[in-house]
Amino acid sequence: MIIDNIEVSLVHLKLVRPYTISYKTTNSVDNLIVKIILRNGLIGHGSSGISEYVVGINTKDSYNNALNKYNEFIGGDIRNFENQLQKVSFVFQDDVGSKAAFDIALYDAFTKYLNISLSSFLGTKINSLPTSITIGIMSIEETIEESKEYFDRGFRYLKVKLGKSLNEDLERIIKLDEYFGNKINIRVDANQGWNKDETIKFFNKTKNIELIEQPLKVDHSNEYLSFPNELKEIIALDESLTNYTDAIKFSSNNYGKIFNIKLMKCGGITEGRKIAQIAALNNINLMWGCNDESKISISAALNTALSFSNTKYLDLDGSFDLAKDLVSGGFTIKDGVMNTVNKPGLGVELNKND
Repeated sequence: MIIDNIEVSLVHLKLVRPYTISYKTTNSVDNLIVKIILRNGLIGHGSSGISEYVVGINTKDSYNNALNKYNEFIGGDIRNFENQLQKVSFVFQDDVGSKAAFDIALYDAFTKYLNISLSSFLGTKINSLPTSITIGIMSIEETIEESKEYFDRGFRYLKVKLGKSLNEDLERIIKLDEYFGNKINIRVDANQGWNKDETIKFFNKTKNIELIEQPLKVDHSNEYLSFPNELKEIIALDESLTNYTDAIKFSSNNYGKIFNIKLMKCGGITEGRKIAQIAALNNINLMWGCNDESKISISAALNTALSFSNTKYLDLDGSFDLAKDLVSGGFTIKDGVMNTVNKPGLGVELNKND
């Protein structure tokens, strides 16, 4: 089945509320949207929303690149699926945003052509998992108030952004733990905001922390090797781990026992699966994360995550932050637990007027 046309667009998506992490405050995001249109009328949807701070380019750069190169894929045959994936990897080898959006769109188009769900195609190993929901950097009172809001909506896993001041970070987490006790599970993300000593101090002074995500700067990754083993068990590598080469490096020694895979860092489903496979071979658990993204790419991440038995953590709340998405469907969620949908492809449908 021939790829008859491709449409690319850049959409500006407002957030429900601004949020702050260790190095920025965000009010809105850009997403690259790709539609691969087959000759029989089927449409494969892909999207991406990348972080320049992490991958070196922004989503607008990816959009411009996609505009210049999408014609290279028109006329290709979706039945040569592996070849098309390899072509995406080659054409967009320096552009993780376009790579992710085209990669996801190809998976959606191909599985729609086969009339099967993406979860069936990838092979489901886990039926469902709870996702954490993110609390930005804010005061203790605001942290507890927003956490209560999410708790009342059924979420039991919170990921709290830290990294501006260790003493303030400790106070927030201790107060949050005192308020909720064992009613919630707390994960923290320092976004490279701590040094080695601060990370160890935080670990020693807190309790009931499920994981600590990327406490050290990327350039200081070797310092993870000298962490106590019990601390390494809950270290999740994020910004340090952007591609398969990184995965091989961090699998070769015990830097940390959790890999945070984001399709927006590595370039889509194909690359995400490669990282997950090397992690599985080295007994490393998986956390699947996201940026602020459309349900298109969140659904792609969820389907991929649940196809690996070493997936232990979901942090796929990125579409919850959007004031308005382009699509509906893709997954179901109840009391914070995410499930895939049994529909062809990603299972997403364009909203009316979009």
